Amino acid sequence: MLYTEYNNGTPAFCGKVRSRVTADRTDHTGAGKDHMIVVEIDFTSDEAIYLQLRNQIVMGIATARISEGEALPSVRQMADLIGVNMHTVNKAYTILKQEGILKPDRRRGTVVAAACDKAQAIEVIRNDLRPVLAEARCRSLTLDDLHALVDEVYAEYK
Repeated sequence: MLYTEYNNGTPAFCGKVRSRVTADRTDHTGAGKDHMIVVEIDFTSDEAIYLQLRNQIVMGIATARISEGEALPSVRQMADLIGVNMHTVNKAYTILKQEGILKPDRRRGTVVAAACDKAQAIEVIRNDLRPVLAEARCRSLTLDDLHALVDEVYAEYK
């Protein structure tokens, strides 16, 4: 069962949309269970839609709204749900697979991977941090400022 919920009644192609998908799937234990995946896409943002989708999935995993072993909607289902081209969703899923966050499963489609290789994770995060830390330095933030900020944001995912 798929349905979409719009903020303030605006259609998906005009501004922000809060989309929800409920799929009758089984989790990694094999028990039947409904899964709710919430994705928020801002069609007016300068950030590419595939990156917004990628980031929403990562945040869903980090906040335990999406569980390890849980199957995500198919590329076609997700594209229909949020009102974008299938290639956009495929690009987000491909990046997440390359990062080791998602993995293909022959029977269940794309699923959230078990804990990925720590060395690979460190390298990905290191590369992502470089421009962020360069900007922080340009804005005169100290190492203490950054540590406090990291602690604050990291606490949101406990």
